[in-house]
Amino acid sequence: MTLDDIKKLHQKKYRSEFGCFLVEGEHLVLELQKAADQQPLLQGTELYVTSAYADWQSPFKTHVLSAQQMARIADTATPQGILAVVPMLPAPAAASASNVASRERAIYLHEIQDPGNLGTILRTLAWFGDFRCLLSPGSVDPYNPKVVRASMGAIFHVPLELDVELVVLPLRFARIACLDMQGKPLPAAGFADFDCYVFGNEARGVPQEQLAVLQAASFTIRGCGVIDSLNLAAAVNMCLYELKR
Repeated sequence: MTLDDIKKLHQKKYRSEFGCFLVEGEHLVLELQKAADQQPLLQGTELYVTSAYADWQSPFKTHVLSAQQMARIADTATPQGILAVVPMLPAPAAASASNVASRERAIYLHEIQDPGNLGTILRTLAWFGDFRCLLSPGSVDPYNPKVVRASMGAIFHVPLELDVELVVLPLRFARIACLDMQGKPLPAAGFADFDCYVFGNEARGVPQEQLAVLQAASFTIRGCGVIDSLNLAAAVNMCLYELKR
């Protein structure tokens, strides 16, 4: 892959075309190397470094670049000098009521738009474990460099399904829950008894008519009422903590 091709990976259409995405920085590359021990397809990664990282110990094919070349392909304003071109993993087998792992549950995100929110949610999913993340059509690309950085390497450890239509959830999951201002309080008995938890777009949530079709049980995170909403990532994080508490 040429340096021009690598630079194109800043854009979603080229990530899809080449089947690769970018990982930048020491911490993310270390997480990638750990993940490659368990996922052989990641071993096809190619590493690009400046002379400062020429002695970096890696199982990947490594190319040494000048600082100017690194600045050309990096997504960050001040590159650390270490960047990887990573092959996208195939989508995991779809979870369903009949084949989902006994302890695994699904978090469904409907048209999430903020890269930082998605990266933070992936990080929390990886921290607690036993969750997969389902993204609706129209959601931010999880391989966007900002999502990858915000995930702090969690993107290598959380099963991801893309372009999952909301209407298929009842066919896959027997018990679905969502957040709603009129729902039962979050610590209510039974909150942990569902297979799939649905969270809506940062500004619009999930359309009420679609929630009605899902027949999802509603829960709410109670506040003092000074403001009318929580940040999406914060809401998901609170729910995940409650599920694992």
